Amino acid sequence: MKEIDALDKKIIQLLTEDGRMSAGKIAEQLNITPPTVRSRIENLITSGFMRIAGLVNAFKAEFLTIAIVGINLEMHQQLDEKIEQISNLSQVHWAAVVTGKYDIIVEIATTEGIRGIYRFLIEDLPRVGGIRSTESFTVMKARNKWLLLQNGLK
Repeated sequence: MKEIDALDKKIIQLLTEDGRMSAGKIAEQLNITPPTVRSRIENLITSGFMRIAGLVNAFKAEFLTIAIVGINLEMHQQLDEKIEQISNLSQVHWAAVVTGKYDIIVEIATTEGIRGIYRFLIEDLPRVGGIRSTESFTVMKARNKWLLLQNGLK
C-alpha cells in the first residue's frame, strides 16, 4: 500500500468522528469531489488500512464480560508466531507484544461471563501451545471502550 497522505488522514478523522458521514458531506468539508472521497475510502479499505464498522460500547452492553490477560511464552523467539495464533482466537479483541512483565497482552470479550474467561484460559489458549504462564484481570469498570464484535464472539 502507498503511504497515506494528508487528505487520507483528514478523511479518516472525519469518519472517526462519524462513521456514517456521506462522501458528499466529507467532500464538502474538505473542498474536494465526492468521487475523490469514495475512491480514497475504497483504497483505504482494500489496502487493509481502515474498515468501517458499527462499534458497541462495551460497558453499556451488559451481556459482555471483558478481561485483560498477560501472557508469558516459553520461548521468546516465537513471539510473532504466537501473537498471530492468539489474535485469531474468537474471544480476542486485540493482542500486543509488549515490554515489561509479560510477553503478550490480550483483551478478550465474552458473552458467557466468568465461564467464558475460564474457557479461554483453560481450553482455548492452551491449544496455542508454548505458553509458560498467564495472569488475567477481569475489567470491572472502564470508560470510553468501544468494541467491534467479532463473528463467533464467545
